This record gives sequence, structure tokens and C-alpha cells, in this order.
Amino acid sequence: MLAKAFAAQSATTPLGPFSIDRAAPGAKDVAIDILYCGVCHSDLHAARSEWPGMTYPLVPGHEIVGRVRAVGGEVSRFSVGDLVGVGCMVGSCRHCIACDDGLEQYCEGPHGFTQTYGGAVRGGLPNTFGGYSEAITVDEHFVLKVRHGEKDLAAVAPLLCAGITTWSPLRHWKVGPGKKVGIVGIGGLGHMGVKLAHALGAQVVAFTTSPSKHAEALRLGADLAVTSTNPDEMAAHAGSFDFILNTVAASHNLDAFTTLLKRDGTLTLVGVPEHPHPSPSVFPLVFGRRAIAGSLIGGIAETQEMLDFCAEHGITADIEMIAMQDIEAAFGRMVKSDVKYRFVIDMETLRKAA
Repeated sequence: MLAKAFAAQSATTPLGPFSIDRAAPGAKDVAIDILYCGVCHSDLHAARSEWPGMTYPLVPGHEIVGRVRAVGGEVSRFSVGDLVGVGCMVGSCRHCIACDDGLEQYCEGPHGFTQTYGGAVRGGLPNTFGGYSEAITVDEHFVLKVRHGEKDLAAVAPLLCAGITTWSPLRHWKVGPGKKVGIVGIGGLGHMGVKLAHALGAQVVAFTTSPSKHAEALRLGADLAVTSTNPDEMAAHAGSFDFILNTVAASHNLDAFTTLLKRDGTLTLVGVPEHPHPSPSVFPLVFGRRAIAGSLIGGIAETQEMLDFCAEHGITADIEMIAMQDIEAAFGRMVKSDVKYRFVIDMETLRKAA
């Protein structure tokens, strides 16, 4: 099937119209008509080659919600007409220890997991093409059930990356009632972290560099907001956090947050800065048996768990809908953090384009 798409032809050219020859579904594949696709900061990093290894043409997009158009003969979990999602992965080796544990994002096979866009396709095209397109064909193992109502579908799309990227560490480090949890940064990732930590029953403190965002943090579900550039506000919370999730994708001093952890507390990083963070001081770590950790998206099983939890609790992302043709303007605004909190592309605008 020939599908309309938007692609970057190089790191310096704007995204523009492109056509993809999407494969007909194989025995275990699901063909999906894409309804909405979220715009992740990773899309911009990839399109501009700010991360290594990018190949062109590049069709970004890994926050996909759509409707099943066709299924292969051996597909058992999906039927034509189902509402589904596709996140950051469309393949993995499926037989290493990580994959057996349901943690495909840490696949130990020779190629690792296959990214939804910019990933190597074994024996086929030089790279996978993502959700800035009207259709996609994916192995059913990497397709998720969407149980939200139709009116929420656009706002569900960012859950496939921003949602699972925050959910996975919150669950791994057992965030819940009785835990004091910090969320650093109130953006695409951070606003989901606040919502999810609150829904899990934790005491949630949001950290922001801007005092003007305090009211917004409380609206999202934080119990308290702290200005991270105010030494007195930060000192008031020294040694009190069980867990802090740092979503900021800019280089900054981590010591300000490790000192806020209790003994055995963990600061987990999910934001990936363009330039490395300054090296953290050892003393706050060794004198409190504190840890700095990292977390990468989430496995397929926990992504489904997250989607089901969000449907049950009425949780979606805060979004601004855009037309496909406005993606470059959206990228420009995203660089300036001028979005609350995720752009989502209405793919009907791509279908209707000449």
C-alpha cells in the first residue's frame, strides 16, 4: 500500500511530503490506519541528526494511535476496526533474557530492539518509517490495545512514549502510597510523571525552574511545587525523598537533587540531554547509599498495563492538535518549550492534502 507521509530528506531540510510503500500484513502482522501521532522531542533530535546514526529519508513518529485495517492469518489478539497504539518499538530478537522478561527495550540480541523509525530493517529498507504517515504495518506483538473512548484518542497518542517513559520507572521503583516522589521538569514527560505518580497514590512534589509554573503543577496533580533554582526551597526538602524522576533533557547539576534523597533513595534519569550532565559529586551518594539510575521507555507488557491504568483512571496527555503541514512550526515552538504539553498531529490533514 502506498501511504502518504512527511519525511526529512537530510538533517538540514524541512520535513515535507513523501510516499511509503507499506507492506501488506504478513501472517502475524497488523495493518493500521493512523489517526493521530504525537510529536516527541526525539523526533526533532532525529530529524536534525542531533543524535548519532540517523539515516535518510527519515519519517519520525512513535506515539501512534490508529484503527486496524487488516490482519494476518495468524493474528489472534486484534480484529479489523480495533483501536490500537504503536509506541517506540516495532521489533526485537524475542528470545534473549530481556525479551523473555518482557523488557524488549533492553533487547540483548545482535541488533537490539527495532525502533519505530530510524531502525534497521533486516533484509529490507535501510530504515523503518514512523508515524508521520497515514498507515503502518506492525507485528502484532508490538501493537497495543487502546481502551479509551473515541473522544480521547488524540490525547492518548503521547502515552505511547511520554506515558510509558514515566510509568516504567515509577513502577520499577515501586512508587505508591506512603512514598514521597519528586518529578523534575513539567514538560511533555514531566506532566505525565506528575499525573501518573499522583494516580498511583504517592505524595508528589514537582520541581520547576519557573515559579510561574507552580499553579500548573498543582493542577496536574502535584501536592507541592518547588522552584529548583531557589536554595531555600530546595534545602527545606533535604533528605526526604524516596524517589525522584528527572525528566529534563538539558544538561544540569544533579547534585541539587541527590541531596534531597533519603538513605537508599534513587534519582532516575529519563531525559537525554544533547550534552552530558556535569559529573555528580560522590559524597551525597556514598554517605546516603543513594543511587543515580536511568530508564528507557518500557516493555510491551508494561506499556499495555500503563494504557489500561490510564483508561481506568481517565488519564490522558495535555495536547495541542496540529495539521501535518505545520510540523516545522511545531518543532520551532517545541525548541522554545512553547507547548502544553504535547503536539499531536491529526492525520486526516495528511490524507486530505493534495
